[in-house]
Amino acid sequence: MRLRTKYILFVVIIHLVALTVTWFIFNKDRIWFIVAEVFVIISIIISIQLYNQLLKPIKTLMQGVDAIKDRDFNVKFLSTGKHEIDQLTDVYNQMMDELRTERTRQEQQHFFLEKLIFTSPTGIIILDYDNNIQQINPKALEIIGANEKEVLNHPVENLSYPLFKQIKTLKSGENVVIKPDGIHTYKLQKSHFIDRGFSRSFVMIEDLTAEIVAAEKNVYGKVIRMMAHEVNNTVGPVNSIIQSALKSDRLWQSRQYDTLKDALQVAMERNQNLNYFMRNFADLVKLPPASKRPVDLHQLIKSVATLMAIKAQEKNIMFDFQLTESPFAIMADEQQMEQVLINIVKNSIEAIDENGTITFTTTNNRKCLVISDTGTGIKDEQAADLFSPFFSTKKDGQGIGLTLVREILVNHGFEFSLKTVTAKKTDFTIMFS
Repeated sequence: MRLRTKYILFVVIIHLVALTVTWFIFNKDRIWFIVAEVFVIISIIISIQLYNQLLKPIKTLMQGVDAIKDRDFNVKFLSTGKHEIDQLTDVYNQMMDELRTERTRQEQQHFFLEKLIFTSPTGIIILDYDNNIQQINPKALEIIGANEKEVLNHPVENLSYPLFKQIKTLKSGENVVIKPDGIHTYKLQKSHFIDRGFSRSFVMIEDLTAEIVAAEKNVYGKVIRMMAHEVNNTVGPVNSIIQSALKSDRLWQSRQYDTLKDALQVAMERNQNLNYFMRNFADLVKLPPASKRPVDLHQLIKSVATLMAIKAQEKNIMFDFQLTESPFAIMADEQQMEQVLINIVKNSIEAIDENGTITFTTTNNRKCLVISDTGTGIKDEQAADLFSPFFSTKKDGQGIGLTLVREILVNHGFEFSLKTVTAKKTDFTIMFS
């Protein structure tokens, strides 16, 4: 029962009792009966006035409660001239001003946070209480390689993108650096915040590729320059001495020194090989900026295939061309791109034991080139290190071929990937736009 109903019921009962009592007491004395009735009427009038004075603040309070429920903080009450009601009105109006100011401040902070997340160069994934993806910014979508509909409101455990495999096992407060495709390096960091009393997680994905590549290049550049300096300082004088000795006919008039002469010849050839070996490393450090010009990619592919044809025929490897009918022009440094294709085809040939196929495919819709081979493929444990300097899966490999390819393609601004798609099918993909 409401307070208003209780009050009215109480007043009605009291006055009915009063009327009944006065009737029995003063029914023989009309004057006193009339006086008693007048007092009862006055009491009723006072009760009505008290009702209005006492319950009006409650009505006002209830109107304010309804406004707060509706989150309408613009409702304010005017002064009535009555002290008690005005006190309540002043407190209510101050409270509404504070709530309105706080809501404005929170909305501004929320807008700023949303803008910050959206434009952040760091990928940000925010999870809800059930570990579903509630929000993901454009940088995170770009890194993952997905669109918003594919991941939004989906549980992290159900997503099969490579980065999510690591995110699933990451605990709050932990961070890890990963290299999922051997090309890009990412730092994953998971943390949490409290929302309405419950813990919610978020993941930050920082692309460290440029920093890692620059640091690697700085380190191996210093090492290569030092090695080249020492090798050149040694090989040059030694070869000069050997050549002088080999040209001195008086030393070789007797046949007994033929073995020594052959040994000196072999030593000089080995020195030349060592010099060539160091030049390969020096090329990696001294790579000039790309001089971009329009290049016919199809013509370049056929030229490289012709160059590598004899090496491919030795292992009975066929070249298959699935090129677009229309011309395929790209803006690139022709010599550097030729070096890229030679390295890729050379690796494909070496990956095939015997009787295989290397396929060149171009597509106009994605503007890309895919070089596929039917070789042994790439093992999972090797994928992360493929483009690392000095890493090679070959017994006598120098580990600079794919590093040089990476340097050239990065300098051109071309996206690329190398992965084994299925058994006996490995794709090197270069995207030109």
